[in-house]
Amino acid sequence: MAGSGYDAVVDVDDEGDLGHTDLQEDLEFHNSNFAETSPALGRKSAPGAASSGLPLPATSSSSSGKRFLWTLSFYAQFFDVDTSSVLSRCWAALYPRANFLDVLEGNPDLYGPFWIATTVVLILFLGGTISDYRANNGGAAFAYDFGLLSGAAGLVYGYTFVVPVALYLALKYFGSESANLLECWALYGYNNLVWIPVALVSWSSISILNWVFVAVGFGLSVAFLLRNLYPVLSATDRQTSKVLLILVVVLHFGLAIAIKVLFFAHGSPLKHPPAGDKPAMMF
Repeated sequence: MAGSGYDAVVDVDDEGDLGHTDLQEDLEFHNSNFAETSPALGRKSAPGAASSGLPLPATSSSSSGKRFLWTLSFYAQFFDVDTSSVLSRCWAALYPRANFLDVLEGNPDLYGPFWIATTVVLILFLGGTISDYRANNGGAAFAYDFGLLSGAAGLVYGYTFVVPVALYLALKYFGSESANLLECWALYGYNNLVWIPVALVSWSSISILNWVFVAVGFGLSVAFLLRNLYPVLSATDRQTSKVLLILVVVLHFGLAIAIKVLFFAHGSPLKHPPAGDKPAMMF
């Protein structure tokens, strides 16, 4: 029986359906007249397998699932998110009720983190510029200093995208299997939402108000980081997780102080008055 096939012949009723077919009376088996070589296919069937008369499923030799570093599709996968998902993640970052990594649902993105960081950079630059303009009191021609813009970009982008890489490498080094670089980027990126309302008041000349807003922004953002990073950091040994938690807090504290000193105060170290022989953009 292994070397021969069978054709099934089924009698259908006058209406042309099989709804009342009796498998014992109406179903007949006859020896198959298919040869091992099917003339319709022009190739031999697999040894030991019955000839089905159907073509084999088509297979593609190209690996379409692979994405290479130099292709656009490699980077497009990090921005594969719709507007509603970004808004829900922003809301979850501002009003955290569940673990943010659960909100990501295994699909972290870089679209939200990039534009949130860019918004913070622009607001810090505008706030610092307004603060300098108010401090000028109209005594002399005011000149824009784009050192504030480059400083804000270096600080925010560097913290948002470099610190998670360092954290990810440290977690991998200490044996954490749950660490994910994209999730670290998304966590730090959406966490920057807190700094947008803080940066909006950076033009204020009331020093105590500036310190209060920076302190509140630091407290909310560092609590968000610790709440979501603790399950990942606890995958390492107890001593290592403590050290990493302290480093996360210290680095975030450094970001808060840098924002206050560099952008909330007139006479920021980033601001360099233009030389007399160099043209400056006047206001």
